[in-house]
Amino acid sequence: MARTKEFDPDAALQSALELFWRRGYEATSMADLVEALGIGRASIYATFGNKHDLYLKALERYGEQQRPLLLAELAQPGPALPAVRAAVRRFGAEATADQRRLTGCFVTNTAAELAPHDEAAARGVERSWDHIETLLHSALVRARAQGELPEDRDPLMLARMLLVLLQGLRVVGKASADPARVRDAVEQALTLLD
Repeated sequence: MARTKEFDPDAALQSALELFWRRGYEATSMADLVEALGIGRASIYATFGNKHDLYLKALERYGEQQRPLLLAELAQPGPALPAVRAAVRRFGAEATADQRRLTGCFVTNTAAELAPHDEAAARGVERSWDHIETLLHSALVRARAQGELPEDRDPLMLARMLLVLLQGLRVVGKASADPARVRDAVEQALTLLD
């Protein structure tokens, strides 16, 4: 007869996500995970696989938590350009918020720490970026169709520029004590939508 789990795998995954998000992949040991999750090493391996597998599951969980917010912001009916502007400004505000400055963005952190030499992590980062780019592109196509965006503006190129801006905001917001850098960059970039 199989033993039932004596812990909540969903809560354990959330705890792992929070630990990896705060400390990064390399700085988090299996002993750290055992302590943070409150379960044994064997249970971690049996439920999630090795540390790398658990990290990738945490990265996916992060995306599952973040995607609905941006979708809700950008897919709402009505004018699309104000929604794009609001989403970009939200990213900027989050990047300079005290709590977010300590952790940054889990996807951006993964891009910097693991993606250059970890194919699976790079795929997870790309999935996240593809999602953001697709949502921005769709909103900008709608904005142009509704006459909010000049006809000579390429929605795909603008979406890609905004994606790169958003990732840069997260890096600068985490590393800089001057929130004006982020705020000014946001406002300057948004002039390209006029």
